[in-house]
Amino acid sequence: MEMTSRILAMTAAGILTLGGCVEEGGKEGPEMRFEIAYPGVSRVTETSFEEGDCVGVFVKEEKKPLEVSGNTVNNEAVAFEGNEWTPRRTLYWEEGTYDVVGYYPYQERVESVEDLRFAVRLDQSAEGTDGGPGGYEASDFLWAVRENVRAEDGAVELRFAHRMSKLVVRLVPTEDYEGEIPRDAVVRVHGTVTEATVDLEAGVVTKYPYGGQEIITARKAGDGLYEAIVVPQRLDYNRPLVEVIADGVSYMYETRFVFRSGVEHTLTVYMSSNPEQTKIEIGGEIEGWN
Repeated sequence: MEMTSRILAMTAAGILTLGGCVEEGGKEGPEMRFEIAYPGVSRVTETSFEEGDCVGVFVKEEKKPLEVSGNTVNNEAVAFEGNEWTPRRTLYWEEGTYDVVGYYPYQERVESVEDLRFAVRLDQSAEGTDGGPGGYEASDFLWAVRENVRAEDGAVELRFAHRMSKLVVRLVPTEDYEGEIPRDAVVRVHGTVTEATVDLEAGVVTKYPYGGQEIITARKAGDGLYEAIVVPQRLDYNRPLVEVIADGVSYMYETRFVFRSGVEHTLTVYMSSNPEQTKIEIGGEIEGWN
């Protein structure tokens, strides 16, 4: 009987030793919780996250560099379940101060936190299928950071920001344009590199230096209104940038342009029945669009 008691005691001790996130006295540390907000709103469609959306989260000790692995939390998938954000597995705090980095859309495999590869979609007019995002939504890279976090601070609030650039194209008919702008008009963005690298620790997006120029089909956001997500970059020379196809006629517009990270740019096209008389106007910029 005495030998049996000793065996049971040793087994119980072994279980406590293998428990992982267990503090002295057999109690688990505080559980990590997250409150995640879409840019410009307090709670990823155009204005909010939807159920099933997933962000990636890294947690590192303060003053330590962010790494692919070896952080306190490495690329944890945190999903929106309608009312709350839930990590794929339960996470616990330890003593100390931490920095938390989040990004969207989630990538299952991250090979570099300094040069994370990302590309905007070429057909951003494509709608989502089987619960997945459409071409426009899948192109919108979001990033957030929260520094100096401790367990006693409670839920970590991550307020995301756009890191790509957005181009809004407005089609406005002039007096000599016959009829109205066709509802099935197509807008394309030419001459930009659609691949990028992202420094996850700094939230900096850089045009991929070996990427080729592609054509992006913008999504229709309303009558005469089109939108496209573009990798931040500078177009130093006049070149074809925007093409409008209406009633079988192609209107091409050349300009220089600087696509800035996190900025919405507006380009107004004043359409004429004579393509050679059509003009464009570059409008103001909006940082942190909704």
